[in-house]
Amino acid sequence: MPSYIEIIITDADPIRREMAIPELERHGFEGFEEEGMTLKAYIPEGKLDEIAFASLATEHQWQLTRNMIPEQNWNQVWESSFEPVIIDDFCAIRADFHAPVPGVEQEIVITPKMSFGTGHHATTYLMIARMRTLPMTGKRVVDFGTGTGVLAILAERLGAATVWALDNDPWSMENALENKDRNGAVRMTVHLASDLVEVPVADIVLANINRHVLLEQMPALAGLLAPGGLLLLSGILFSDEQILGEAAGDAGFTQVDTARKEDWVSQLWQK
Repeated sequence: MPSYIEIIITDADPIRREMAIPELERHGFEGFEEEGMTLKAYIPEGKLDEIAFASLATEHQWQLTRNMIPEQNWNQVWESSFEPVIIDDFCAIRADFHAPVPGVEQEIVITPKMSFGTGHHATTYLMIARMRTLPMTGKRVVDFGTGTGVLAILAERLGAATVWALDNDPWSMENALENKDRNGAVRMTVHLASDLVEVPVADIVLANINRHVLLEQMPALAGLLAPGGLLLLSGILFSDEQILGEAAGDAGFTQVDTARKEDWVSQLWQK
């Protein structure tokens, strides 16, 4: 694993922080983490186009801090900042170096790396909380943008017959495979893909991705789901709720409910 450059963007506006992610992805950044008013972005050393990035930072007037994370310290950095996440009495997400969490229905053990989806972010929390009541038993589930694989693992734990987990980031795919094996998920398969072209028909789709991808893929999500299928979305800021709702409605979905945590929302839709 190479050393990584860590770019920290400080901005009090969550919308601007979210909009920075697709811009940074286009410039080769591979991992992201939000913490308070900061967005942390990671790119392997040697892959950053310094001139193009400087122009991008100037264009957006980003307040930046830059660090180098050596290869030998990478896991240590993530382990030092990773704490167990507990969603009511339903689900706990912890690392293998944490003690088991008593009194929860489901416990998922993951390796905390750069992949998104540890449960610390409000969007992952919202997804897990809503999954508790979804009719998963015997269903075909797709986790679009799986990250750590935690939602796909939980879907299998809740009785899904098959779980198709996909992500466009090789790092996330590697991490999801590791977490799949760690949690004994046998009906979950992990795939490297940036679209839904070859994904099989699903009864339930989980999509915790940024709004730009959700808007772009909404027609494909509708085409993927069987009649009566459910689409659970997050990665949506409260200020974007209307525009996502309009896109889902135009694609043929009917809204079931919505939930909010901090500045973020989840939406459940039915085809």
